[in-house]
Amino acid sequence: MGLFATREAERLLKEWGIQSLPVNPLAIAEQHNIACQGMPSKSGGVSGMFIKSGDAYGILYATHIDNEGFQNFSIGHELGHYFLPDHPEAVFSGSDIHNSRAGFVSDDEHESEADHFACGLLMPNYLFDPALEQAGDGLDAIKSLKECCGTSLTATAIRYAQRTPEPTAIIVSIGDKVDYCFMSDELREYPGLSWVKKGSYIPRNSVTYTFNKDNDNVRFARQDAGTVDLSTWFGGDTEGKLYEEIVGLGGYGKTLTILTPSDLPDPEELEEDAELEESWTPRFKR
Repeated sequence: MGLFATREAERLLKEWGIQSLPVNPLAIAEQHNIACQGMPSKSGGVSGMFIKSGDAYGILYATHIDNEGFQNFSIGHELGHYFLPDHPEAVFSGSDIHNSRAGFVSDDEHESEADHFACGLLMPNYLFDPALEQAGDGLDAIKSLKECCGTSLTATAIRYAQRTPEPTAIIVSIGDKVDYCFMSDELREYPGLSWVKKGSYIPRNSVTYTFNKDNDNVRFARQDAGTVDLSTWFGGDTEGKLYEEIVGLGGYGKTLTILTPSDLPDPEELEEDAELEESWTPRFKR
C-alpha cells in the first residue's frame, strides 16, 4: 500500500498542475479549505493532529522541532489522511481528533501509508528524478535535494534510496539499535543479503557503531565516513565494499547512515558466475 499512497500523491499533483519544486503543503491545504496551524506540543512523538469538526477539517503540526522540512512532512502526512481512500473513516472511527506519528516510526498501516503519501507529495518522482540526476551521490546529494525539495534530511534520504539507480541503503539508528532501514531495489539484487530489521543491533565493525558511542556526535550533528564490507551490514557471501556516511540528527536523538557503493561487483555477473558454476557441477547417479 505504500507504493499506492506515493503514486496517489503524484497523481493528485499532476491533476493540480504542479510542475516545480518545492511543493508547498500549506498552500495545498489552503486550496482545499483545510485550516493549518502550528502547535508547540512536546507530547511523546506526536508530529501533528488531523481534526474534524462537522464537515470541516483542520491540521495542527508540531513546532517543537525547529525544522521546516519536518513540519512540511508532518503537514503532508495529515494531507495523506485527508486524501487517501478510507483514511478519514479509519482515523476518525472513535474520535474527531487523530494524533499522528509521522516519519516512518509507526507500525500502524494508516500511519505508514500517510508517510508514503507525504514522500510522494513533497518529492514526486517526475520532479525528483531530474533533480536527482544533477545532485550526485551520497550524503552531499541528499543535502542538495533536501534544499531543493524543502524536506527533512531523513525524508529526503528515504526518497533518495527509493529512486537512485545505485545500490544504496539508508539506516536510521538510536544508540546501538536500528530504528528502520530502506534498501534500493538495486541493492536487493545481490544474492544472499539479509534485511536490516528494526530493533536489530548495529554491527560492531561499522563506522556507525563507533559514531553512536559518543552522544555528542548525535547532539551536535557531527559527520563521519569510511568504507565497510557489504557483509558487515547485510551478511551473505558477496565480497564488496560500501562507503558508509554518518550524520547525527541533533534534536531527534538519532543517526542517519547512508550506504553507497565503493567497490561492488555487478549483480548480473554474480548471477552468471553462479549459473556457470552450477553447469560445471558434476551430477552422480545413485
